[in-house]
Amino acid sequence: MNSFLNDWSPRALSVLRIIIGFLLLFHGTQKLFNYPPKEGFTAAAGLMLLAGILEFGGGALFLIGLLTRPVAFILCGMMAVAYFMAHASGGFLPLVNKGELAVVYCFVFFYFMFSGGGAWSLDNLIGRNKR
Repeated sequence: MNSFLNDWSPRALSVLRIIIGFLLLFHGTQKLFNYPPKEGFTAAAGLMLLAGILEFGGGALFLIGLLTRPVAFILCGMMAVAYFMAHASGGFLPLVNKGELAVVYCFVFFYFMFSGGGAWSLDNLIGRNKR
């Protein structure tokens, strides 16, 4: 059983990356294009515009596994800033200040800075072609 799990670990990492990229991409589309529609939408400005661009562009790159490590580094920092700017003032615990998702995203991206994109990523495909 361990052999099977070890063999599939890089693929499971890719599935996690794809799902996280897909979810983040739509955080960006909602900020930039109001899709999916959000009640009371106003066009993103300032830091929200920057966050939307990073979520949309970073989510797309993350989804396909291109430049995974540098994108993860940037997105990890973005989520840490988002937590401290938007949530931390609401209390110490993320459960109380509604910052759980920002913390989870931050640490998922932190992990991907070290692990890379997994077996099913453009980074892996490009790296394999260089060898």
